[in-house]
Amino acid sequence: MNMGNTCDVLITSDDHNLLRAHLFPGDHDEYGAVLHAGIVASSNSLRLVIQHVELAKYGTDYVPGKFGYRALTPSFIHRQIIHCRNERLAYLAVHNHNSDKQVSFSNIDIESHERGYPALLDIGNGVPVGALVFSRRAVAADVWLPDGSRRTLGAYRVIGQTIKRSYSKPRMNSEVQETHDRQVRMFGRRGQTILEKSKIAVVGLGGIGSLVVEYLARLGVGHLVLVDPDRIEKTNLSRVVGATGTDIETGQLKTQIAVRHAREISNQIKIDAISCDVAENSTAMKLRNCDFIFLAADSMRARLLVNALTHQYLIPSVQMGAKIRPSSSGSIEDAMCAVRQLRPGKGCLWCNGLIDTTQLAIELKTDEERKNQAYGVEEPNPSVITLNAVAAANAVNDFLFDYLDLRSGNRELIYQHHHFLRNVSQSVMPRRNSNCFECGERLGMGDALELPTIVHSEQ
Repeated sequence: MNMGNTCDVLITSDDHNLLRAHLFPGDHDEYGAVLHAGIVASSNSLRLVIQHVELAKYGTDYVPGKFGYRALTPSFIHRQIIHCRNERLAYLAVHNHNSDKQVSFSNIDIESHERGYPALLDIGNGVPVGALVFSRRAVAADVWLPDGSRRTLGAYRVIGQTIKRSYSKPRMNSEVQETHDRQVRMFGRRGQTILEKSKIAVVGLGGIGSLVVEYLARLGVGHLVLVDPDRIEKTNLSRVVGATGTDIETGQLKTQIAVRHAREISNQIKIDAISCDVAENSTAMKLRNCDFIFLAADSMRARLLVNALTHQYLIPSVQMGAKIRPSSSGSIEDAMCAVRQLRPGKGCLWCNGLIDTTQLAIELKTDEERKNQAYGVEEPNPSVITLNAVAAANAVNDFLFDYLDLRSGNRELIYQHHHFLRNVSQSVMPRRNSNCFECGERLGMGDALELPTIVHSEQ
């Protein structure tokens, strides 16, 4: 398996803050910890998502070293690697150096890895082992894989309301295309470089999703993953960006229309078009290493799957929707759109009652079962492009400010609801259920847990 020579590490903002406070208490000394990390391995990438931070107590777990200044004790190491082996998680030892904008392992560090990590790989029985070293504003990695290869750090990403990035040393930014000149004047070459190197998924390519694709393509996102199983219909023409009458006549897939439209904007963009249900296992597997997910599909099983991906793989996401509720007399009772940010351990759709279990059970039936039980005969919901545009624009705008870390200070994660009849915008604080499996037990487990996917359509 060729995965290049780097490995990305993702961590929630809560775990990052816990770790940083332990490593840098203000005395300029050295401290240690071990991270348990979910493994996300594909044919061309490796990503480790931090599931747990185990702080090493100074004097008990982290003591004066035989070869270096300080070291983790053998008993502490053994407990951690056994736990990682049993849970199928990667083992990462951590310590800090008293440096600032760049950091690297010392010769003594590397020698200790070469003495100890072959044995840890044997004990771990197939899980990666390695180390991170932190300075005040930089991180470096030395990750050992069971096949004998080693990986350095690609990027260390802190996933909170905003996304913060650290590297082993300052990065060079890419040259900027003239087409992006005006937006670069807002967020700089660094921001444009991040967008160009990002892999962003859009799930659902109808009225909202098709607008999101256009916005992302114009912003210069380098890699899009577009998911929708449906073909364009005549009733879609008033809302789906890029669709034409000819597409209706030829029965084009929504993915085909979105790909064509995005490439009319940028011929350099890489696009993976997946014309399958997002809840199918083969589709879900292709979303595990995305950097952000826009959920514009309105099914409960799409919500279920993207919610699980967010927490299990530490992928920041946003769920978008627009709803018009007519009264029995024909007037409009409500017209609103929602933009709901999801972050690992926060904003869970289960905790907030946004996954309807009755509707989910109906959706998980086969087409034949639904037909036999007379499901799916209700009237379609109203939909208007202007309401969709508000949801799409607000979601992509928030993505831009959060993903590029343009906002100063710490912000609470909120849901935004815009009600147009009353001309009111509401900020809703998401609830958190401490017993929730989806945003609790799934958190940071990576490939060690199965996703809640369906398989009947692949059989």
